[in-house]
Amino acid sequence: MHNTRPKNLNLFTIHFPIPAIVSILHRLSGIVLFFLIPFVLWGFALSLTDDGFDMLQGFSSLFYIKLIIWIVFIPVCYHLVAGIRHLLMDIHIGTSLAMGRQLAIWTFIVSIFLLFLIGIWLW
Repeated sequence: MHNTRPKNLNLFTIHFPIPAIVSILHRLSGIVLFFLIPFVLWGFALSLTDDGFDMLQGFSSLFYIKLIIWIVFIPVCYHLVAGIRHLLMDIHIGTSLAMGRQLAIWTFIVSIFLLFLIGIWLW
């Protein structure tokens, strides 16, 4: 049996639908969060002492530290919202094609809104 169908091995020419992009980014944000765990635990352990808490509080007033904290919240917010989307899909909300697209777009919108609110809270 000879298969003559063309094979497309160039991943840059494949156009994924937006629900697939949201799902892939959800997995990537989970990987990023996994690698951020040691830094978050280090900051938490440092904040448990009086001197460490004062040091962290002094650092948190710097613009670059606020920017780093805000950047760390990007995968947190996205993973949270995309996780809620996946939970809704587990209970059969948004499993149709049109609703899946709408939920995927709303995932991006709500994530950006949460990041905006966190930016206001930080600054």
